[in-house]
Amino acid sequence: MEIAFPFQISEDGRVASATYEEHIYQLIYQLLFTNIGERVNRPTFGCSVPQLVFSPGSAELVTATQALIHGALQQWLGNLIKVEAVYVQMDESTLTVTVQYIILLTQQRQVSLYEQQS
Repeated sequence: MEIAFPFQISEDGRVASATYEEHIYQLIYQLLFTNIGERVNRPTFGCSVPQLVFSPGSAELVTATQALIHGALQQWLGNLIKVEAVYVQMDESTLTVTVQYIILLTQQRQVSLYEQQS
């Protein structure tokens, strides 16, 4: 059983669970939207994506962000997924991250979309 994120209680009064594929999606979400230094016991965990929403969008920043996210995914989730591609799109008030990956346990290809608005 994988515990759902965010933590919640299901209708039957138990801890809510998630499928393995949902759990992987939620792990990526946590990595993307955790600021570096936010976790006490893992100060290098995260990508600080929420801070990028307020940055001026440029081709250089998009490329650097893609590399940062790709590296963090490999470092923290490399034992669960194989990252094939990371795409970042910055609009005026929205940051969209698309991650294409293969779940190593099931060999399923997934494309997940994550958005952060200011």
